[in-house]
Amino acid sequence: MEITVNGLQAYLTHHYGGRGNETGLFMKLVEEMGEVAEILNKRAGRKYTEGENLDLELGRELADVIHYAVAIAAVGGLDLNGIMLEKDRAASQKYGHDINLEEFLK
Repeated sequence: MEITVNGLQAYLTHHYGGRGNETGLFMKLVEEMGEVAEILNKRAGRKYTEGENLDLELGRELADVIHYAVAIAAVGGLDLNGIMLEKDRAASQKYGHDINLEEFLK
């Protein structure tokens, strides 16, 4: 099964019921980003690790980061899919990319 931005956003809108606190969700996002940083430090050898599956742990923490970032957009009623396409289109023009996300996905 594939997850789409629209699907995840709809699920998180349902999950949080429009009652999610954007500030609270942002605090969770920052917490999860710290956990990603800790794993990256372990992978780079800057922090001790004891037999952990760092690939699995990194994937799980990145999933949490995505969850909370999309949740903030969901409770705020933002069209994250449209915004991402628009932002990528502008960046592709600005930086002279040969293809933008929308063209790539077609």
